[in-house]
Amino acid sequence: MAKAAAAGGAGIEDARARGFFGRIFLFLRQVLAELKKVVTPTGRELVNYVIIVLIFVAFMLLLISGLDFLFGKGAFWLFGNGQSMTGQ
Repeated sequence: MAKAAAAGGAGIEDARARGFFGRIFLFLRQVLAELKKVVTPTGRELVNYVIIVLIFVAFMLLLISGLDFLFGKGAFWLFGNGQSMTGQ
């Protein structure tokens, strides 16, 4: 536990000891190390992801369209269609 705390503290001191460009290069090295861990999906996985996204988008489109229709009907019911009720 003390080693972990010491390592954490040393990391902060090490970052302070580095200059501005040293910190930038450290960041870039860490970014590249993380990018090496990225796994590209197979063709089958990619097709599955696309289908799932399209189904979700279609569902959201239907949901929002339905709610818009219901709220529009409710507004017309509540406020009328904008015509005056006086005897015209």
